[in-house]
Amino acid sequence: MTNVAELIRSRAGDPRAALRFEDRSWTWAEYVDACSRRAAYLLDRLPAGRPPHVGVLLDNTPEYLMWLGATALSGTVLVGVNPTRRGAELARDITYTDCQIVVTETRHLSLVDGLDLGDANGNLLVVDDPASAAALDPYPTTPPEVEVDEDGTYNLLFTSGTSGAPKACILSQRRLLYSATILSGNMGLSADDVFYLAMPLFHSNAVITSFCPWVLVGSVAVPRRRFSASGFLPDVRKYGVTYFNYVGKPLSYILATPPQPDDADNTLRLAFGNEAADLDIERFETRFGCPVVDGYGSTEGGAHVNRSPEMPKGALGMPADGIVVCDPETLEEMPRARFDAQGRLLNPDECIGEMVNKNGAAGFEGYYKNDEANQQRVRNGWYWTGDLAYRDDEGYIYFAGRDFEWIRVDGENFAAAPIERILARHESVVLAAVYAVPDAEVGDQVMATLQVRPGTVVDPADFDEFLGEQTDLGTKWSPRYVRVTEAMPVTESQKPLKRVLRRERWDTAEPVFWRPARGAGLVPMTAADRETLLAEFARHERLGALDAG
Repeated sequence: MTNVAELIRSRAGDPRAALRFEDRSWTWAEYVDACSRRAAYLLDRLPAGRPPHVGVLLDNTPEYLMWLGATALSGTVLVGVNPTRRGAELARDITYTDCQIVVTETRHLSLVDGLDLGDANGNLLVVDDPASAAALDPYPTTPPEVEVDEDGTYNLLFTSGTSGAPKACILSQRRLLYSATILSGNMGLSADDVFYLAMPLFHSNAVITSFCPWVLVGSVAVPRRRFSASGFLPDVRKYGVTYFNYVGKPLSYILATPPQPDDADNTLRLAFGNEAADLDIERFETRFGCPVVDGYGSTEGGAHVNRSPEMPKGALGMPADGIVVCDPETLEEMPRARFDAQGRLLNPDECIGEMVNKNGAAGFEGYYKNDEANQQRVRNGWYWTGDLAYRDDEGYIYFAGRDFEWIRVDGENFAAAPIERILARHESVVLAAVYAVPDAEVGDQVMATLQVRPGTVVDPADFDEFLGEQTDLGTKWSPRYVRVTEAMPVTESQKPLKRVLRRERWDTAEPVFWRPARGAGLVPMTAADRETLLAEFARHERLGALDAG
């Protein structure tokens, strides 16, 4: 089978369990019936001559899985709408992607109230409102006879938007099923597994690593409305979860919950995801007795890194043929990384570059209505991932952050991710986000926001002492500003919202430490310090404007 629709059709009449949600359950036969009814509704209601796009503004519920199935069966397009977006940004996502219908639930109605939704104005289907949901009742529960274009658009899923306006990435049924087939084979997923879907289904990670593999192997899915660190282990035990996917920092949050002596008494056999910290992977495996496979992947595709049992700690794996780490300006391959006896990176300033696929962009299906972004991804006949990386002498590749996470201090460029790994070693730190804030003179200064365990008091002198003990902390890397929080602003996929942190800088009621002068120790920032900094920045911005004029 080469498309999702064929897989769903093949489950018709199957009496085995397919879905469990809270205290309800559905068989595969019931799931296919529900998908078919919704598919028929879409084929009847979507206007001719317009893009057949359906915005889905739902939490992770069975309804979301049913609309994924419905759009597959009908050959229409599901647009994953992010419920953390607000106002004009949310309206922009819906209208930009030409949604004709928006499927939502009562708890999200306030998000769209009063917004201009373009073609979707007046076309809301509220799945938990009896009057609205009754619109589905007249439609048949047999899969529609539709010829599906397996290479056409199936999903429009937005990138995370951690740095700016998210882009709508095009995903076809063929590509998603191909990725799911490889993943399921490599991970040994089968009909005996129980999948836990706590990562948002409007994000590609959940669709590629859970939804599609679940349909492929015909197992049981357990969606959860939203990720909860405290609810994780109780859910695992209640439903007998064996497999779960993650993206970003969920492992960090789960590990921040109070440990119990029986944590390893659970049914878990495998976790798969990306962007977990090395220390978190080790701690999670030890505490919960569950192997963690952290791979490399992005919404766009276009580059592949193969994992292997013998690869070094911290590596993503061995890149496929044609994938190199390049200097984006010279197009030359970067020198290989060097490490000390403890495996710490010694030459980040010369070895980190952008990961590139010189064989082209076969896996990249493009961004919707965004030629500029498409051209940024494919240049010189190469596919540019937008990810920073480095390679060791054996060729293994290591992740170093995103291309927008370069920081430039005193004329030296370096990436944020290696600094975050170092800060995460501190025993009180749950999650570290490192980013550039402007220097009042020129270039950047390093700022870090640290999410710490509840009730933790961070002493700036002690933290400086910790920094001084980190032998791989570059001479320009030590943060000038350190913000301490118990609640990091994150996306629905648990990635720090660095655009928000950069905008707020030190203008926050939370504790901020800073170095008043080069080489000074960290001290608490006072209200007077903030006023002085704001005045200094305002003065330089005015001078910059005069120079530009």
